[in-house]
Amino acid sequence: MPLVNVDWHLLRARARDAATRSYAPYSRVRVGASALTSSGEIIEGSNVENASYGLTLCAECALVGDLVRVDGGRLLAVSVVAGDGEPLTPCGRCRQLLFEHGGAELLIDAGEGETPRRLDELLPGAFGPEDLKTRATS
Repeated sequence: MPLVNVDWHLLRARARDAATRSYAPYSRVRVGASALTSSGEIIEGSNVENASYGLTLCAECALVGDLVRVDGGRLLAVSVVAGDGEPLTPCGRCRQLLFEHGGAELLIDAGEGETPRRLDELLPGAFGPEDLKTRATS
C-alpha cells in the first residue's frame, strides 16, 4: 500500500455527519463511516436498519456501496463512529467486507490520540479473493 497522509479529523467529521443521516429506529444506534480511497476521494455510508433485524445494513456496507458507485478504487483508511461521535470498531462481517475492498493494510481509525490499526490486526488470516484461485477445484 502506498504511504498516505490521512486526515483523521476530516474522516471522523465526515463519519459523524453520515451518522446523522442513518436510519436506526429500532436500536437507535446511529453509525456513520467515511473512507479515503485510492482515487483520493472521501466516501461515506450510514447504517440502515430493518424491522427484520438480519437485513440491517451496517454503515460499512453502505460505504462499500458508495466506493463501487464512484469507482473509487481501493479503501486506504476508514473511520467508523457511533452516534455519540466516538470511533467504533467494525463488526466481524464488516471486517470481511472491508478486507475485500481494502486488504490487510487498510487503516482503521482507533480514535483521537490513538494509532490507527491495520485491518489484518482486526481480522488475522482473512479469506480473500486471492484464496479463490488456490482453493477452486477443476
